[in-house]
Amino acid sequence: MKIAMIGAHGVGKTTLCYEVAAFLKKQDINVELVKEVARSCPLPINRETDILAQSWILHRQISEEIAAGGMAEYVLCDRAAIDNYAYLVWSSGNRPELDALVRSWMKTYDHLFKVPVIDRPSFDGTRDTDAQFQRDIDALVDSLLEEQGVPYLPLDPATDRNNWIHAITRALLPDGAIQESLWK
Repeated sequence: MKIAMIGAHGVGKTTLCYEVAAFLKKQDINVELVKEVARSCPLPINRETDILAQSWILHRQISEEIAAGGMAEYVLCDRAAIDNYAYLVWSSGNRPELDALVRSWMKTYDHLFKVPVIDRPSFDGTRDTDAQFQRDIDALVDSLLEEQGVPYLPLDPATDRNNWIHAITRALLPDGAIQESLWK
């Protein structure tokens, strides 16, 4: 099963990934985490990015997901191809050849959870802190999801972030399979 947290930078996808991975491990489920690949990109990212950097990131994301799929029954991704593609579209516009790749690859995810923008991004050493850039990317992700008809579960921005993991785990595991005591 392949799961991804999607959305703009600075919304808490990484933290949520680690929380979900820990929860699944407590359920005795073998999980492999695909970390955000943009952090290891040797080319400019954020508002300075270009087609080469974003192509590198997109292809590396797919490669990492393939590798993780051979190591665990559950693959949990900090991003998906579509939100990486949103940065490429922002910097360079739609690319038909990459649009087709993303459209095809998005069918390989079993569950997508869209993490909303709640606060402006804080500096983490890598990601851009410009709130407008964050909102632009978030809007592009929404637009691409709609254009490509990709099903996803939007996490409720009005709900306490601590409850998001409950919504995610309920979607991932059938009733009765969750040890409720692990949520406390």
